[in-house]
Amino acid sequence: MSKKPITAIIVGAGHRGILYASYALHYPDQLKIVGVADLNPHKRAKAAEMFGFGEDMCFETAEELAARPKLADAIINGTMDHQHVQTSIPLLERGYDMLLEKPLAVNEEEMWQLVEAARKHNSKVMICHVLRYSPFYADIRRRILDGEIGDIISIQCNEYVSYHHMIMAYVRGKWSNTKISHSSMLLAKSCHDMDLMMWLNSETKPVRLASYGNNFQFTPEKSPENAGTRCLLDCPIEPDCPYSAKKHYLDKELWGVYVWDNLEHLGELTPEKKIESLKTDNPYGRCVWKCDNDVVDHQSVVIEFENGATGTLNMIGGAAKANRTVHIVGTRGEIEGDMLANRVIVRKFNLRPGEDYYSEDVFYPSDESDVGGKFLGHGGGDGRLVEDFIKYLTGEETSISCTSLEDSIYGHLAVYKADESREKGQAVELTLR
Repeated sequence: MSKKPITAIIVGAGHRGILYASYALHYPDQLKIVGVADLNPHKRAKAAEMFGFGEDMCFETAEELAARPKLADAIINGTMDHQHVQTSIPLLERGYDMLLEKPLAVNEEEMWQLVEAARKHNSKVMICHVLRYSPFYADIRRRILDGEIGDIISIQCNEYVSYHHMIMAYVRGKWSNTKISHSSMLLAKSCHDMDLMMWLNSETKPVRLASYGNNFQFTPEKSPENAGTRCLLDCPIEPDCPYSAKKHYLDKELWGVYVWDNLEHLGELTPEKKIESLKTDNPYGRCVWKCDNDVVDHQSVVIEFENGATGTLNMIGGAAKANRTVHIVGTRGEIEGDMLANRVIVRKFNLRPGEDYYSEDVFYPSDESDVGGKFLGHGGGDGRLVEDFIKYLTGEETSISCTSLEDSIYGHLAVYKADESREKGQAVELTLR
């Protein structure tokens, strides 16, 4: 690592931006946070206190920051999806390198705008596809690179979004309405999985795809009889409802980082204040069948690669258990993985007389570094991603998981085209600029 720490400014001091920045609290010799830009004064003050910089390094907007001379080496951009491009380009023009939360853009046109800006200014931009850094997926990638299963014939990826995550984020929450978030469900939730497919099969490129999906569960027509508009206000079926805001956010205390966000003005959040918030204007207190959500709750994508291989991605929202699974079949064997169980099974042909026609080895991937233990999100990937970003900026050798902006294009393009295919009801081609 460099003897002098990389200096960085947080742009968008929400959950993800602060999480990546907190690497500096554990490894101050590698990363130093020197400023913040966020519209929320409470978040600016919290970041300044957490990382020890003054009010002179607090800015309301990325544009205000970009108007100043360059004040750090890099930006950690954790703004909302639809703000990524508009906040990134002025800062790239100012000369900053950047760690940018996924998705890099909410549509294809904006993606190319960002790519062209980074190319023009020779910027180092890394996208936060943290699942590449989990020991689980990194192990699978190494086995493919080592040729354990030969050439890939088929990749099957499945993401099971839990019912409580589904309703928090994509029915009641920030990513429920495309007019507000400007992001589809597939882009917001499963661009990780599409990126993983492109990464695992990077010897070729996608050329054609088709996709189908809809909102099957959470519509007014599916509302139970007598359901109210708010769980804690006027709903007689709340005690028996599996989506009760009381059960999820008060009893089980799920997703508090989102549900109670932007309530700093209320001071200490007592149980009484939380109840009153859910009864009145808190969006997470709404009936799940009577929200303004318009994103799909399940979607399937079929992809054809240039070399003839195929891939499928199934995103299913509302599952009892959240998980990701992958099954890759090659010309010499196959790899089957269960992320939640952290289990990878490698099967190969076996022609030895008197034995089964295939051999099977089971592995439980692990990482010996201390980084993952301090950043357990996304299978231990969050901390290793920031560590790799620092190496990327200092010119050191990065890991096999490193996701430069250029390396992230195919995964995003496949998502945009999948949504286009779903809306048109027909297969579409993928082309690069």
